[in-house]
Amino acid sequence: MARKSTPFFAERQRPRLRSKARFQFAFQRRRGWILAVLNATPDSFYSPSRTSNVSAIRTRVQQMIQDGADAIDLGAESTRPGATAVSETEELRRLMPLVNALRQHFPAVPLSIDTRKAAVADACLLAGAQMINDVSALQSDPDLADVVAQRRAGVILMHRQGTPQTMQKRPRYRDVVDEVKAFFEERLRWATARGISERRIMLDPGIGFGKTVAHNVALLSRLGELVSLGRPLVVGVSRKSFIGKLLGTPKQPRPVEERLEGSIAAGLWSLSQGASGLRVHDVTETRRAITLWNALTPRGPRP
Repeated sequence: MARKSTPFFAERQRPRLRSKARFQFAFQRRRGWILAVLNATPDSFYSPSRTSNVSAIRTRVQQMIQDGADAIDLGAESTRPGATAVSETEELRRLMPLVNALRQHFPAVPLSIDTRKAAVADACLLAGAQMINDVSALQSDPDLADVVAQRRAGVILMHRQGTPQTMQKRPRYRDVVDEVKAFFEERLRWATARGISERRIMLDPGIGFGKTVAHNVALLSRLGELVSLGRPLVVGVSRKSFIGKLLGTPKQPRPVEERLEGSIAAGLWSLSQGASGLRVHDVTETRRAITLWNALTPRGPRP
C-alpha cells in the first residue's frame, strides 16, 4: 500500500528529514557517473527499462549497482513524444511500493524520482528519495520548487520545448544553444529565489525534447557553453531517436534495439566536453566504456 503523507502545501511546519533523505553529492566525485533509468510505466519508449513488480525491481537494481550505476532514476509517467499524462493518484500508485522497497533494501543508493508533480515528489522524498528529476524544470508545477527547497533535495532541471504531446511538432530555435543557455540562467535564478540551494541543482539539456536531429547535434557539439554555467550537466542520449536517424536515415532510422553503440559514443563525447554524468538504460556497457575512457584520458575534464 502506498505511504500516505500530508501534502506539503497543507503543512504549517515541515518535518526535518532523516539524513538519508537529504541529497548527497558524494557519487558526483566519480569521473563520469551513471544515473540508471527505471520506468514504472507500460509505455516508455524502451521496453527493457520498464518494471512494476517489487521483487523484479530489487533484482534489477542489485544488478545495476553491481554493474556500476551510481544512482537510480525511477519514473512512473512517460514523457516520450506523444505520451499521455498520468494522474497524481496513478503516479503514486505506481511509484510508492517501488520507492519503499528500494529504500528498504538499498538505503545507501541515491534515488531520483522523475516527476513533474509537487505532491508526488513530496511523498517520495518523505519515503527516502533524495532527488527530483523534472523534465519541465519546475514549470509544470511551480509548487514543486517549495517541496525541493523544504525537503533539501537535489533537483535536475531539464530543458524542453513544448509538452510531450507537442514537442516534436516542428521545434524551432534561432540558436538552440543560446536559447537553452538563457533558459537555464533564468531557471537557476528562479529556483534559487524560491529557496533551492544552487549546489543541489543539476542541468539537463533535454536531448530529444523539442529538438530536431540538427538541434541535438548542435547542443552536443557546444556542450561546453552549458558547462560554463557552473552546474553539473547530466546528459541523456541513451537510445534516443536522433541516434537511430544518424545511424540509419530519417526515413529508415535504426530501431531502438540497435542504438547501443551510438548511445555510448554520444555519451563519451558528452563527458569529453565536460558533462558530469549520463542518464542511461545500459549500465554495464556504459560503465565499461567510461572505465576505458578514464584510463585513456587521465587529465580529461572532471565534474
